[in-house]
Amino acid sequence: MTVTTPIRPDYAALEAAQVSDTPFAHVVVRNFIRPDDLAALVASLPELSSGGSFPPSALTLSPLAQGLIAELEGPVLRQAIARKFALDLDDAPTMLTLRGRTRAKDGRIHCDSVAKRVTVLLYLNPASEAWARQEGCLRLLRGPDDVEDYAAEIPPVDGTLLIFPNGPTTWHGHRQYVGRRYTIQLNYMENDAKARSELRRHRLSALAKRLSPAA
Repeated sequence: MTVTTPIRPDYAALEAAQVSDTPFAHVVVRNFIRPDDLAALVASLPELSSGGSFPPSALTLSPLAQGLIAELEGPVLRQAIARKFALDLDDAPTMLTLRGRTRAKDGRIHCDSVAKRVTVLLYLNPASEAWARQEGCLRLLRGPDDVEDYAAEIPPVDGTLLIFPNGPTTWHGHRQYVGRRYTIQLNYMENDAKARSELRRHRLSALAKRLSPAA
């Protein structure tokens, strides 16, 4: 189905979603991007031949994808997340990247950088046998040592949204998966020297990736 109007995520579903505290505070919203919108969006995404994260400025994106990115970086999502987790995000800088391919080395257990206050992941993949086998499904872990010791598992499909405030015990990772796996990651950053350094590094990465073919 062709979508010609901008994508409007399902903010009502986000408002209605309950915060889970196990193993750490997070919210999962299925179909945050509705099925018809998701099909059109997936068809419009560039095929990324390499792994790693790409800032939007390093890619040639369709108007549909550009509109969604602008929406995600806008005030409606920011305010909804602030309310959901009782945070003040008014002055938090944002950093947004896209990933289109997962490598064998990806998915290792980690916590996000302390410069990132909140991590938002939006999964833009159709259902597949790999996800049914639990390959590449993000797991929220009870500790740093075992990817099988998880309290929640989020298949990267169907426009699912995952949000969690970052912290020293927000361990996450996934079983090995190699192949196409489209994710938009949005972070609300700390407004300090570490965050500014990471944002500078992000901008330099954007410049480097504009100078080399990404899709």
